[in-house]
Amino acid sequence: MKETKQLEFKESVTNTFLKTVSAFANYGTGKIVFGIKDDGSLLGIENPSVTCLDIENRINDSIDPVPDYSLDVKNSTVILTVFDGLHKPYFYKSKAYRRSDTATVEVDRLELTRLILEGQNSSFEELVASEQKLSFSILEKKLIENLNLKAVTIDTLKTLELYNETIGYNKAGELLADTNKFNGIDIIRFGDNINILLDHETYQNESILIQYDHAISMFRKYYTYEEIKGSKREDISLIPEEAFREAIVNALIHRAWDVPANINVAMFKEKIEITSPGGLPKGMNEEDYLRGGISILRNRILGEIFYRLHLIEHFGTGIRRINEFYKGSDVKPVFKVLENSVRIILPVIKTTSKLTKDENTVYSLIKGKSVSSSTITELTGFGKTKTLAILKRLLADGYIKSLGVGRGIKYTTE
Repeated sequence: MKETKQLEFKESVTNTFLKTVSAFANYGTGKIVFGIKDDGSLLGIENPSVTCLDIENRINDSIDPVPDYSLDVKNSTVILTVFDGLHKPYFYKSKAYRRSDTATVEVDRLELTRLILEGQNSSFEELVASEQKLSFSILEKKLIENLNLKAVTIDTLKTLELYNETIGYNKAGELLADTNKFNGIDIIRFGDNINILLDHETYQNESILIQYDHAISMFRKYYTYEEIKGSKREDISLIPEEAFREAIVNALIHRAWDVPANINVAMFKEKIEITSPGGLPKGMNEEDYLRGGISILRNRILGEIFYRLHLIEHFGTGIRRINEFYKGSDVKPVFKVLENSVRIILPVIKTTSKLTKDENTVYSLIKGKSVSSSTITELTGFGKTKTLAILKRLLADGYIKSLGVGRGIKYTTE
């Protein structure tokens, strides 16, 4: 048994555990087990009932506000369960804490602001806009086109939750206004390597709706072309345009707008990488995100407006839809979830016909299975070095994925 983000071991009761109580109450239910060494071995507690009383007194005297928790005794250990709180932030000595892997650290100013908003059942997009003299010609045009409205009035903006009588315009309204002071989308087109910049555009301080349009135009410039078949012209996309649209919309409505950074779109010959700031919304883990179908909107108001404008079909289906657009391709999208960002990699559509004979042999062995490099070497008769070189190329081009680490690593197409 090892410590995790939601599990901590303590040999005895000292005030250091109170920082972790703050962290679990602020960021999600977790357990602290007393009477266990850091390596997971059992040490035991001599008098569990007295220890429980001591823990209870320390929490009640030191954590503000007092969180919900429970205490249990099992196998001469005391298990403290701290529940995700409703009245955040929870402070220990006037500081709030969070878990960083298996460590407990103080939150920074940005995280503290987010905790305060969460405790108030509010969000960044609902805060008062820094500028109240806003115009909405771009939003108005799109609403008229999509909803058959004759005009957009202040009552329309109230209905869309962009304005209310108490605070005026909110941050969501500011993001959709014709001009604003927010970061936006930074797009770079690279050559054969990252040292060769062929094109660079930054779209910011303007409505996120027009930023979306700019991004689509940039995509079409480099990844679509016309092909004449008989008497007809057909538009061909190297990367599914629908997948790119979904990825950009996801970045705009799910990103953390309180982070002063751009959405980065890196365009390469073989792929596009879209990186949005902020990581996953609280309450959603990587498994939920990759599976799709579950949607926790960080920016609910923005999401509702993009839905009304038919820029998204259903909440929570973006990842599944992106994968669906690659159904006929041997290379698949890649989704990388980091603590402070989410990256979607959209490869140029490929088929196995573009592989060399040896690459296709290895790919055929892996397709639909989970296979180790040693098994591939044995079945193909290739040397170990050659096999690993082929696997490296297939990984880099997005044909296969790796599972596990070290000697237990396997390769799959799933």
